Formats: sequence, C-alpha cells, structure tokens
Amino acid sequence: MTDPARTPTSPARFGLTEARSGELLRAAGWWDGRRPSAGNDPILWALSRSPDPDLALFGVDRLREALGDRRSALDDVLRTDDVLRGRLLAVLGSSTALSDFLAANPDRWAQLAGAEPVSAESFAPALLASVDGLVGAAAVRALKVEYRALLCRIAAEDLAHLVEPELPQVGYDDVAGLLSDLAVAALRAALDVARREVPGADGCSLAVVAMGKCGARELNYVSDVDVVFVGEGDVGVATRLASTMMRVAGQACFEVDAALRPEGKAGALVRTLDGHVSYYRRWARTWEFQALLKARPVAGDEELGHRYLDAVGPMVWTAAEREDFVPDVQAMRRRVEDNVPVGLADRELKLGRGGLRDVEFAVQLLQLVHGRGDEELRIPATTAALAALGRGGYVGRTDAADFGRAYRFLRTLEHRLQLQKLLRTHLFPADDDAAGLRWLARASGLAAEGGLSEAQVLLAEFRKRANHVRRLHEKLFYQPLLQAVANVPTEALRLTTTEAENRLAALGYAAPDGALKHIEALTRGVSRRARIQSALLPVLLDLLAETPDPDGGLLAYRRVSEALAETPWYLRLLRDEGTVVDRLAALLGTSRLVPDLLVRAPEVLRLLADTDSLVGLDPMTIGNPLRSTVSRYNDLGRAVTAARSLRRRELLRIASADLLGLAPLRAVCVSLSEVWVAVLQAALDAVVRTTGDRLATVAVIGMGRLGGRELGYGSDADVMFVCEAAPGVTDSDAVRYASAVVEKVRRLLSAPSQDPALQVDADLRPEGRQGPLVRTFESYRAYYAQWSELWEAQALLRARFIAGDADLGARFAQLVDPVRYPEGGLDAASVREIRRIKARVEAERLPRGADPSLHTKLGRGGLADVEWTVQLLQLQHAHEVPELRTPSTVRGLRAACEAGLVAEDDMTALKESWITATRARNAIVLVRGKPGDQLPTAGRDLAAVAGVMGHPRDPGEFLDAYRRTTRRARAVIERVFYGS
Repeated sequence: MTDPARTPTSPARFGLTEARSGELLRAAGWWDGRRPSAGNDPILWALSRSPDPDLALFGVDRLREALGDRRSALDDVLRTDDVLRGRLLAVLGSSTALSDFLAANPDRWAQLAGAEPVSAESFAPALLASVDGLVGAAAVRALKVEYRALLCRIAAEDLAHLVEPELPQVGYDDVAGLLSDLAVAALRAALDVARREVPGADGCSLAVVAMGKCGARELNYVSDVDVVFVGEGDVGVATRLASTMMRVAGQACFEVDAALRPEGKAGALVRTLDGHVSYYRRWARTWEFQALLKARPVAGDEELGHRYLDAVGPMVWTAAEREDFVPDVQAMRRRVEDNVPVGLADRELKLGRGGLRDVEFAVQLLQLVHGRGDEELRIPATTAALAALGRGGYVGRTDAADFGRAYRFLRTLEHRLQLQKLLRTHLFPADDDAAGLRWLARASGLAAEGGLSEAQVLLAEFRKRANHVRRLHEKLFYQPLLQAVANVPTEALRLTTTEAENRLAALGYAAPDGALKHIEALTRGVSRRARIQSALLPVLLDLLAETPDPDGGLLAYRRVSEALAETPWYLRLLRDEGTVVDRLAALLGTSRLVPDLLVRAPEVLRLLADTDSLVGLDPMTIGNPLRSTVSRYNDLGRAVTAARSLRRRELLRIASADLLGLAPLRAVCVSLSEVWVAVLQAALDAVVRTTGDRLATVAVIGMGRLGGRELGYGSDADVMFVCEAAPGVTDSDAVRYASAVVEKVRRLLSAPSQDPALQVDADLRPEGRQGPLVRTFESYRAYYAQWSELWEAQALLRARFIAGDADLGARFAQLVDPVRYPEGGLDAASVREIRRIKARVEAERLPRGADPSLHTKLGRGGLADVEWTVQLLQLQHAHEVPELRTPSTVRGLRAACEAGLVAEDDMTALKESWITATRARNAIVLVRGKPGDQLPTAGRDLAAVAGVMGHPRDPGEFLDAYRRTTRRARAVIERVFYGS
C-alpha cells in the first residue's frame, strides 16, 4: 500500500518534467488522474531514480509501440521483476543509442531479464552463431545486432543499481573486463567471417594480438581496438585476411586500429614473427615498447600469438635501459597534453591535465623502470598494476589507493558519457551545461548533498579528483629516483651471489662479501619494506660507489635503516624524494659522525629534501627555538634531555649542510657556537629554576673559540663564571650558591652520552685550574688589578658574555677592557714573552710523531700560528684601533689590514690559511666521528677529508694545496709575529 505522504499529485514528483510525460504515463496505463494507477508505484519510483526519467519514459513508450500486441508481457515484468525493471529503465535513461537499438529490435528486451549476471563465456558462442555461414553484408548486419545486444546487456548490469539500489553494483574493473572480452569475441567472429570471404585463407596462419586497452582488459564502451598482426605461410593471403577482418569488425562493431604495428601506418599490415623481432631489436622507439606492455594474443592462431609474446615480451623489460628512456616517456606525455585543443584541457577526461593519461603514463613508466627486477609488476591492466606498485612499495599505499580511486571515477564518467550516444567522447560537460551535468551526476551515482545540487556535487568531485591525479602524476611521473633506477643495468637487479660480488668489487667495494651480507639483510623476506629496499639499493649502491667509503656507507645505511625500521615515513621519503637518496648516500659514504647522529635524530632526514630547510635561518638566531622549548620544562632532567635532543638535531643539520657544500664556513662556526650557547643558557636557566632561593646572579663569559663564534665540531666550550650576591647575601654565600649551580650545569652537560661531548672547560679562569671555579665581580676586579698575567690578558681578547645575567656580563666586559686592550700597547719585554710562550707551545704540545706541516692546530701556518699573530697585534694596537677589539680572528685580521698593520697580501695569506685549517679540522671530525687535529695522509679517511675540502678526485693534490697554503702563512708569521 502506498504511503499517503508519498503519494504524488503530479508526474513532476517522479522527476518527469516534459510536457508529454503525463500523456505517456496514461498511455502506458501507469497514471490515473492525479496519482499512479494501482500496482504501478514501483515502476514510477524506479523511473524517478533513472539518470533521466523523461528519457527513460520516452524509451519505454517507443519499446511498447514497437512490441504492439506483445507489450503486455513487458508491462507485467516491469511491475513484478525488479531486476528487469532496474536494468531496462537504467539503460533507457542513460543511452539514446541503446534505446534506439531496443526500439528497432523490441524482442531483445527479454535478454535483460533473469537474475544471473552476464557471462563473458557466452559472448564468443553467441557472436559466432550469429554469423554462422554468412558472408558480406548479411554477416555484418547479423554481427552488428548481436554485438549491440550483448553491449546492451553489459550496460544494463552496469547501470541497474542506480534504478534499483538493492541490485548488486558491478565495479569498473569488471565492466571494463566484460567490454574487453566482448571485443575479443567480436574479433574472433569477424575473423571467422573473413576466412569464408578470403580465398586460400587455409594456406596461412594469422595471430591477432590485442594492444592498448583491449590487451589490458580495460576497454571503454566506445573505443578503437588496437591490434597487431603476426602471419606465417602466405603473408599476402594473411594480409588480405587481416584487412577483411578489420573491415567486418569496423562495419559491425568498432574500428580496428593497427597503427601500433612496426613502422605504424607506413609499415606492412602483417609481418612474420622474425620480421617483428628484427624490427623491435633494431628500430623500435621507446613508445613502441611502452605499447607492448599491454600486448595479448586474442584471436587466430593462438600458438603463434604466444610465440610472438614470448619473443618480444622480454624486450619490454630492458627498454628502460635505453638512453634517455625516462625523459623520452615524459616528453611523450607532454606532447600528448600539448595537442589538447585550447580551452578544453580542463574538460578533457582522457588527455587533459589530471586526466586518464596522467594515471596511465605514470603507472606504465613505474612498471617499465621497476618491472625489470620485479616480475609482479608485469601486469597489463592499469588498476591492477597500480595495486602491485603499492604492494611492492614503489608507490605509497595512500598514493596508490587515491590514484586508483580517482582513475576508476574518471573512467566511470568516460563510460557514462560514451554510453549516452555510443560515440567516442572524453569531454566533460561545460560548467554552464546544467542539464548535462545533472544527467552525468545521476548516471554516475552522485546525489545532491549538503545544500549542493547533483551538478554541483559532480563538479566539485571532478575537480578534486583531477587535481589529485595531477598532483600524484607529477610526484610519481617526474620522480628523480626513476631516472636513477633506470640507469642501473637490468642484470644488476638480479644477480647470482658470485655475479653480485663481482659487480660490487667493480664498483669499488673493498669487501664485496660483507656488502652482500648487508644487502641480503636489508632485502630479506617478502615484506613491503624489503621490496622498497630492493628498489632503492641498486641506485644507492651506485651512489655510494662514488663516495670515499662505499663499504662504510653501506654499513651506515644498514644501521640507519634498522634503527628506523618502524619509522613509517623513512623508506617512503627515500622512495619519493630522489634528492634525499643522493644526499644521504653522499653523507653516509663520507662521514662517521652523521650516521651516529642520524639514528637518534631521524627527523633531519626530511630536511634533505629541501635546501632552504637544511641550510636554516640566520645562524645568530639558531639557538632561540632551543631556549624557548627548554624553558617550558620544570623538571631538570627533562629540560636537559630536551636541550641535548635539540642540540643533536641542530648539530646533524649543520653537519649535513656543511658536508653537502651548502653552508659557508662562517655560518657553520657561528651556528655551532650559538647552539652551544643556547644549550648552556638553557641548562643554566633550568638549574636556577630548580635550586630554590636565588642567592646570586651568574653570568657565563665565553672564551676561546666559543667567545669568537669560531667553534668547530670537536671544540670544547671555554668559559669563565662570574657571580654577584643578591641583596642581603654575603659574598661567600653567593659564591657557594653560584659554584653549586655551575657544578651542576657542568655535571649535567658532561654526563655520558652517545652524542658528541658537551665539555665545559673553565681552565682559562684566573690562576687556571688552581683558581676558584666562580668568582664575584669584585674578586675579578681585584685580581686583574694586582695579579693578572700576560697570558690571561691574551685569553681575554676573545671574552664575551654568552649566558646568565646580561647586565653582569656587560659590566664584566667593561671591567676587562683595560686588561685586554692595555693603554700604550705592549712593551718590548711583553712581546718577547708572548713569542717565548708561543715557541714553547710549538715545541712541547705538538704530539710526538705528528707532521708539523699537516697538524691543523699547532702545525706550521695552522690555527695557533694565525690566532697568536692576530692576538699579538690586538694587544699591541687595540688601544688605538677600536676595530681590533673583536673576538673574531678573521675580523681582527681585516681590521689590522685596514689599519695598515698588515699588508693586504699578508692578510690574505693568513686568512686563507686559517680558513683552510679550520675547515680541515672540521672535516676530520665529520669523517672520523671524533675530534682530531692531524690530517690523514693515506687511505679512505684522506679521500673523505679531501672530498669535503673540494678535492674529490685527487687527495694528494689536497695535501699539496694544504701545505702550500700554510707554508705561505708561516712565512708571514715569521715576519709579523716573530719579527724575523
């Protein structure tokens, strides 16, 4: 019984808006005055769900007229059979062409009845039976009718759920497979007709090989069917047979296109198997191998067809080794896109931006590159291949799923558009075509929602999917790693153990058996992670082979990979970002410091994809985020742990940028210095916050390289501590309080850790190690007024406030200015004393057996030579040359030159030597992973240091260049410092 609330009073309630709708309903006996006649509610509600209710009603009327006296059977079934009702009304409301077919062949409606799904196995028998014994026009007519009837049957099952939602929905992949199977059956029937028409056809063999969408079983409703012919015996007869088959199929069913054959339309229609093989070996272009990806024998001589596939199929999986293969495929996609008419690119479902070809080209390129080593990717169908790429890790799971959903959505729109008039079209309706958009939305199963009409929902979904496809296409299709993988020879992707060891040895691995064990460990099993590693390693092995230590780099890569095995984005980042792979290989094959840090600060890997992020911001502000983060912790242990973690991250970022040649030396030294300052400040603040009553203010004075913002990777933090009692607190209590704070800071920072040490060195304080760790401000004043020695004045040249109480630090700087910049400079005795101390340092502190020409700190022309020279000039002249009052060695040199104290050539020699020695000293730490001052003279460490210093090809040339630079500086030092 009909619900009174749903009882319509007008056909418009069923979506029937044409003027003649009421008349047609009454003629069918479905409408009685102002409501449906008894028993016909199901038909009218089904009509309302059809993509175009008026079109469906008009189709029913035409079919009833064509049936004449036999119409009652149709009427009865429409009322009682929801399967027939859903199929028939969906077809009639979606396709004027199929409506015309049913009106012309009215008895064919009965084939839409019955609950059994359409069976592809029935296609060939039905089509062959329709042309049995027929030739010429009669055969074409019979084949055309039967083909169209079966096409109608597929469409009915595809669309029925739109009208009767309880009916099962057939997925895109199944529909495309059915359409392809129908096309294959039609080719076989057309070939059967051709054999009867061509004299002597028995004297030849002909294999029909489907290409393109038919070969992949993903055909459209309306499409050319691409084929290639292979013949044996009388090739002339085989050619006539192929030509006749194409004509019959073209007149009855669809165009048969043989343009993908060797030499295209200019080439022979039929070739022998040897002819095909010869062509593909010598002349075939990149796109022809891409086309073979979907080849499938479908008709004629089955054995010959499979021999063809066996012969040419393997060539597909070596095509990626061709010179410029990846750029060729990418250029071909751009040419296709450029041929889309102006103004239609955003509406072109197939060829436009974000269209079907974007998905297909990306998938095929990934298959051709990675399928050489992974046979599971050798799948013709786009959606199945995309799923395999996702399972294998060559594409992210989310990307593969999103790409697949978008592709199926676009193909569904294409199917609906082609069904409408059975015309080959890929053009989405224009934005102002409200009727066309509404019909397509309903035909695609989209409904109004959220205040949006069906047309608006369709437009939004189409644009979202197209944009998604384009973004993923550009991400995958132009992936830098593709070219790198393509450059790896196919045989390198699947070698025996012996062959693999030989290849690794040829690449430069000193222990190929050990390298092979690392590879086996990384690729063991069938997990997705192992498959991604299998794709990455051939590229990575070649990249590591170009570094100074391939074996160490591969071991480091294994360590990093195992440490980050559960990090979900790690391998995805390497797979999707070719720049990251290049840079990571360079870092791991050069440095022992980087992998040690990387396993504990993996987030820095993400920065390798973006140069700006890796280089960072202004080095002078680098410590601000660290101080801000640590300040949020009230728990002392957590605060120091956070400070260490952030320091580790910054140290790794700085080292990576340095090794990759992206950061100048000043930025490196300032960044390292400011990170140290931030850690010290954060630790001091955290200790003070948790120590109770604040009995004194404390200021930390940076000394040495820290004070000059010239810190290296292996440098300690030279500091002094000054305090001042709070109001009402005695100096002795203030010193005890400040000493406890400082000792706690030093203990916390120097606690054992896997990170580079955080040693706070206070040996430059008054009286050195014998003096108190902390003094009051007045104690410093008294000491420097009475007891200060010359070496202490020299040490104070680099003193600057770095942490704690800023006012106290500023007053300390003013206090020591007269000490470090003595009025009148130095007398002759003081100059002699400094020279004596320097000579003693050279004689006593240079390690036994060290090569003075290659010791970066104490060697001839090294850091100490240049720094002592600058400091002597500062002590002598800073009282009258304010520009010399700087803790920076390079700025001090420049100021001395501008003041005429050093010739410009001498300044240049000293500056170059200091920069070279500083860079070399940093390189030693980066390469070896621990502090050192002596340059290596042989082996991979030398090669790595030379590479960091810009001499990757000739380490010996680096040593010669280093010696030349420091020798020139030493000559200047002999004159300027020693006065000789």
